Amino acid sequence: MNHRVTDIQITPIKPRNGLVGFASLVFDNCFYLGSIGIFTRPCGGYRLTYPTRKISNDNLHVFHPINKIVAELIENAIVAKFETLITDAYQG
Repeated sequence: MNHRVTDIQITPIKPRNGLVGFASLVFDNCFYLGSIGIFTRPCGGYRLTYPTRKISNDNLHVFHPINKIVAELIENAIVAKFETLITDAYQG
């Protein structure tokens, strides 16, 4: 399994309840994923949330990684890009 995140776009927002931004990405140059929430963790670092849709009383997952390897690949790529963006913003 040799998957790659080939493009990432980050939209920082004014922090609200731990939410600090949204990410979209292209996976393997062929699949777009958007509206991924970036949240701060209470003990430091970040966690991602994937979009859901509320249907009646249920929340249905629009998409999410189903194995740890892909989840970590996506998380590492998004967090690295977000941290670079934030660092550049504070230095510029």
